[in-house]
Amino acid sequence: MMFEKIFIEEHLKSHPKVQEIQTRFPGSEFKFIKKVEDVFGRVKKPYLQKRTNLNLFIGEKKGQLVKPAPPAYGLSGEPHYYFVHAYNCIYECNYCYLQGYFQSPDIVIFLNHQEIGDEIKRLAEEHEKNHPGEKIWFHAGEYSDSLALTHLTGELPHYFNLFKNLPNAYLELRTKSVNIKELIKLEPSANIVVSFSLAPEHRAKMNDLKTPGLKARLQAIGDLHERGFPIGIHFDPIIYDDKLVESYTDLIHQLSLALPPEAIRYISIGVVRFTKNVYHQVLKNYPDSDFLIDDFVKSFDNKIRYNRPTRMWILGKVKSLLVEAGVPVEKIYECMEDE
Repeated sequence: MMFEKIFIEEHLKSHPKVQEIQTRFPGSEFKFIKKVEDVFGRVKKPYLQKRTNLNLFIGEKKGQLVKPAPPAYGLSGEPHYYFVHAYNCIYECNYCYLQGYFQSPDIVIFLNHQEIGDEIKRLAEEHEKNHPGEKIWFHAGEYSDSLALTHLTGELPHYFNLFKNLPNAYLELRTKSVNIKELIKLEPSANIVVSFSLAPEHRAKMNDLKTPGLKARLQAIGDLHERGFPIGIHFDPIIYDDKLVESYTDLIHQLSLALPPEAIRYISIGVVRFTKNVYHQVLKNYPDSDFLIDDFVKSFDNKIRYNRPTRMWILGKVKSLLVEAGVPVEKIYECMEDE
């Protein structure tokens, strides 16, 4: 990967990570700025321009560092939060909500992990005080892939050390990446889960553009499982086609060869869905996508998705396939669905 321009907040000039990145990308143009927000997204940059011109921004995250997750984001009955360590993704999934979220596809990485960690610790300790023994979850990967650039960003050791000292708190690293070389340098912890999004092979090729293929992800899952890392799985988004039952039967079989069903920490299932703004961006960027010919409706949360009977059939069918394959039903949850 090469960034055309790298914008750095000027107060971070002497930060070791900035100096490392400058050495790593000698061909990039470096510019020092007061704040990321002064440049990033100020002029709208088309999402698909990421294919030919991608810039990098390095700064510190301001404002709310850790945010409550929306309902049905994780296993029910436990509080869920997500923290923001980066914006945007090097991959190009054609259903991705990021294409309608920011005004630019450029990558932003934040370096103030100590501040983020302090807020996570505060929330975890407060929760333990008020609800002794109850789990609290923190998720990475809401606005970016949590592993894809870890060889560059280097924050994993910080969060592993943090959560190893917060036994009631759980960390989830959400990813489609197979960039696990920094991860395997660390000692696994029972409260740090690496979760992979998976789709049937033909769907991954059609929709998960520029991502590692299914076989590579399954290999990474198997490697991490053998090393003792807890693994979560996301079948999300599920896109309906005439091969749905056949393709998910095959996907579940392939997954079971890499990861025994009983070893899955949890698995989420959810259908493809969009906000109104993202849906229009998808229509614009990928007008030939086959899933756009389906009849979508505005559903209970104002997101655009399959009508309720259709999506309940999809989710029920995939859940039954998982249970038949040996996944305990209590480990399966429906993502971003109403009760």
